[in-house]
Amino acid sequence: MTRHRDAVFRLARSYAGDADDALDLTQEAFIAAFAALDRYDPSRAFRPWLLRIALNKCRDWSRRRAVRRLLLFATPVDDARATPDPAADPETRTGDVRELERVSAAIARLPASLKEPLILTAIEGQSQAEAAATLGLSEKAIEVRVYRARRRLSELLERDHRGAS
Repeated sequence: MTRHRDAVFRLARSYAGDADDALDLTQEAFIAAFAALDRYDPSRAFRPWLLRIALNKCRDWSRRRAVRRLLLFATPVDDARATPDPAADPETRTGDVRELERVSAAIARLPASLKEPLILTAIEGQSQAEAAATLGLSEKAIEVRVYRARRRLSELLERDHRGAS
């Protein structure tokens, strides 16, 4: 758990856009992994197996959140929290935190089919082959989805920027 908790948390935080939800998702992922340990194939890499479980927990969370939103007619706020660079001046830190929140919120708005490969490759640093193994897709599918995710993310950020101006 110590070896993989940061990666699982980063994946969950990137998916959920909120540190508190990410902590809950991380805990759920490790509980589920422990319960499924007898089904783990030791001939395969452990990390992709664990990240696949975490991703499934994120998907479940997303579906539950969508149902709650529908029932409550309210949109939850997806605030990303960040640790600012202590060496930067306060204005720079505030700008950096705002930009990180803006990007995190935009990533959280991407469809899962684009968000998941982007998080695994760009944030988790997985190769396209590793992301393909984690998601059960081909490397070419990962390449195309990451390209589309980045393009869509740029569009979302541009639209947000124009709306704020």
